[in-house]
Amino acid sequence: MQLSSRLGDMKPGVFHALFERRTQLLACNRTIYDLSVGTPAFLPDAHIVHALSEAAADPRQYGYAMAELPELKAAIRSYYADRFGVALSDSEVTSVHGTQEGMAHICWAICDPGDVVLVPDPGYPIFTDGPQLCGANVVTYPLFKEKGYILDFADLSPELCERARVLVVSYPLNPVCARADAAFYRELILFAKKYQITVIHDAAYSDIAFGDEPYPSFLSFPGAMDVGVEFYSLSKTYNFTGARLAFLLGNQRIVQALATIRSQIDYGIFLPIQRAAIAALTGDQSGVKARCQAYQEMAAQLTSGLVACGWPVQASQGTMFLWSGLPYGYRNSLDFTLDLMEETGVIATPGSAFGARGEGHVRFALRTDPSELDKVVAAIAAKREKLEKLAQAAGEEPL
Repeated sequence: MQLSSRLGDMKPGVFHALFERRTQLLACNRTIYDLSVGTPAFLPDAHIVHALSEAAADPRQYGYAMAELPELKAAIRSYYADRFGVALSDSEVTSVHGTQEGMAHICWAICDPGDVVLVPDPGYPIFTDGPQLCGANVVTYPLFKEKGYILDFADLSPELCERARVLVVSYPLNPVCARADAAFYRELILFAKKYQITVIHDAAYSDIAFGDEPYPSFLSFPGAMDVGVEFYSLSKTYNFTGARLAFLLGNQRIVQALATIRSQIDYGIFLPIQRAAIAALTGDQSGVKARCQAYQEMAAQLTSGLVACGWPVQASQGTMFLWSGLPYGYRNSLDFTLDLMEETGVIATPGSAFGARGEGHVRFALRTDPSELDKVVAAIAAKREKLEKLAQAAGEEPL
């Protein structure tokens, strides 16, 4: 039996490998602190759960949806107008089963085999895997810690820019927890217009951005609608992860192109999920701000604990993660992650899962109860003491 050659580019997801080992350790009655997959520890607000359960109790809601409910499109349009100051028409909005699914399919709508797609390194894996699935030529662009992990357009050669068809950008960026400023987005739009490049902006964490001012939408900057689109997800904003619902918004031609592709593979979002999404977007938003504040406090708590252990940790500017260098004695992030899990029960994600430039780092998801973070730090501190002793025995200075 012959399988597709594209499978050669696909590697088993690191999250599945970590989950399998987690299951084995739990079966041995080990205490586990799972800070790997970015699933919120917070629960959906009651009015969202009520809307879902009420709709799910109605047998008439179980047919094919075929399209978004008019009320759902109206809800996301109103939300974008109120939250970001962005006016959208119905034709500039389409739904997807989460940004992961949307990113997996959008390049089928805007790329031909061999077209160059620029993606960040470090960056979330689907940014690379999605374009590869449709035969695009993926080229990574480097993000440097010294530059705050913000794309420096001077790092892209004019020759590469002339060949590029699509540029994937995401801020606040998972896994490095960096946010971009208004000057970056203005330069991004000018860059895209100069080279006629389509911008795909992943805004999954725009409501978990730390700072005094709310994080803007890429589409709120003049000219953005001419050059690109934005994915907005309900997953992290409303603790809606398992329901799988996000939106592609922006340039009408691109939005409708993705809608056409998806019409061949999908029959619409389950109607009770649409009802819950309407409740989320139109209901009380105070929980969103409260959770953002809670994530910021958890990030500061874990950062403080790791710094006290002597780890090189940078302050998070947003997302529900923390990005850290490796402690003394490690250069391979997967080796360190596996050792950490075996010795302490703390499960993180190796930086190498996010690209070559992610090596030498590890990502912690802020998905546990804040009261548990002290236990996480205590477990990690014990590991650190072992590394300190190794360093002293070798006559070397730890990180």
